[in-house]
Amino acid sequence: MTKADIVNEIAKSTGIDKLDVLKTVEAFMEEVKKSLIKEENVYLRGFGSFIIKKRAEKTARNISQGTQITIPAHNIPAFKPAKTFVMDVKK
Repeated sequence: MTKADIVNEIAKSTGIDKLDVLKTVEAFMEEVKKSLIKEENVYLRGFGSFIIKKRAEKTARNISQGTQITIPAHNIPAFKPAKTFVMDVKK
């Protein structure tokens, strides 16, 4: 399902104009991004959490050149679904 599909489904089920739904969906995604950039997790009860995972520095190998490289510590965004969400999907 794409963002356009989500917008169409929400517009159809709520009767709200597609343009308004699109603006709302994009505003939601932007707020989630802003929070994660500030390293603040986003908790949506019953749905899940958008969290920041911290990756430690590690040494890796460049196999094409046979050299070792250091990958610096960094943060990555992740999504952790709520237990009820997982149970609904498992059905």
